[in-house]
Amino acid sequence: MPKEIDNHVIVCGYGVVGGKVVETLVSRDIKFVVIENDPKKVVRLNELGYTAIEGDATHSKVLRDAGIERARAIAICLDDDAKNLFAVLTARDINKKLFIAARANDEFVREKLIEAGADFIVMPQRAASAEIIKELERA
Repeated sequence: MPKEIDNHVIVCGYGVVGGKVVETLVSRDIKFVVIENDPKKVVRLNELGYTAIEGDATHSKVLRDAGIERARAIAICLDDDAKNLFAVLTARDINKKLFIAARANDEFVREKLIEAGADFIVMPQRAASAEIIKELERA
């Protein structure tokens, strides 16, 4: 991880949601670092010229390796609600000014993420359902 990167976005998890976040960051020319547990994905991301580190985004050392103290925002896109909650708690503890966007699958967890310090919560299933309903209403 280059020490000179700052004012960047950290993306935790390169699954479906994290992948879309990365696509958008690339299209908007926003600096980012991906934290991913799967070493094959990390290699692929680095081959694409992206900065990616292997590790668990719930660990403060990994977040620090990604430059969390100098980051402007973090997108926590793991597919495990408990890990997302723990990552929010850890990120907020390290950087009080950080904008935190997190994924939630369960309404109860959504409330806990807000209590833990997340600034924005997305629920992919709810968002997808809303899009489908919107299109069905136009049919």
